Amino acid sequence: MPGVERYSLKNIGRAAKEAYDLGIPLIALFPYTEPDKRSDDGREACNMDNLVCRAIGEIRSHAPDIGVMADVALDPYTSHGQDGLVDDMGRILNDETVAVLCRQAITQARAGCHMIAPSDMMDGRIGTIRSALDEEGFQAVQIMSYAAKYASAFYGPFRDAVGSRGVLKGDKKTYQMDPANSEEALREVAMDLAEGADSVIVKPGMPYLDIVSRVKQQFGVPTFAYQVSGEYAMLVAAAQSGALEHDAAIFESLLAFKRAGADGILSYFAPKAARILMQHDTIKP
Repeated sequence: MPGVERYSLKNIGRAAKEAYDLGIPLIALFPYTEPDKRSDDGREACNMDNLVCRAIGEIRSHAPDIGVMADVALDPYTSHGQDGLVDDMGRILNDETVAVLCRQAITQARAGCHMIAPSDMMDGRIGTIRSALDEEGFQAVQIMSYAAKYASAFYGPFRDAVGSRGVLKGDKKTYQMDPANSEEALREVAMDLAEGADSVIVKPGMPYLDIVSRVKQQFGVPTFAYQVSGEYAMLVAAAQSGALEHDAAIFESLLAFKRAGADGILSYFAPKAARILMQHDTIKP
């Protein structure tokens, strides 16, 4: 993805400080895990010395006032690239996975994150994670649930970035949502809110603006849209070819999320958009 890079521990603190100075309130962390640290059981996810935990420490040290959101899922850590544990037939083991996700969430909370975001799409994980966090004294750590995460064609560049595309065996259609189905998204949101989610996110964003709008209208809770890697890559490629005007296309896409009802947007364009807004005195640091 042009303009997007992986950050090392040496420069993640600086990047977080720059983001905060631009008025960006929160950073979402996704790790690239070296192949030798991947395993069938994703045990690196629960290692207090893993890359995410160390990155949280660096960010809190350099930019203590910016929010830090940590992803809860096993796909960056499993040798098979699935979000959960699998049996010998390659089938997802839901309950066994949820137990590991609880340990992962607690590990990230201990490292100092403000919010955890389960993106794994296992059934029942929100309530179980909420209870586990509360029992460990992390009542203040919020949960943003990927309640409406679709089995989308727009995730390709991200999977390259975190190193999971090359190891992914099969697909994720058994636990991510059918792009043709809208009612399922509303049911999932209702269940996750009942289990204790503080906010929900719709992923991808632009192809699912109708879902963003329906979730916000029906539930009235903090609702976020994720402008995913494929959306970013598509807009950048079109701008580079001369088919679109870069800045105008960025802002129209972001305005669409807000018009649909999104309270916040996760976007790879965030630093670029913030700089342009500051230049036009639209926002102040």
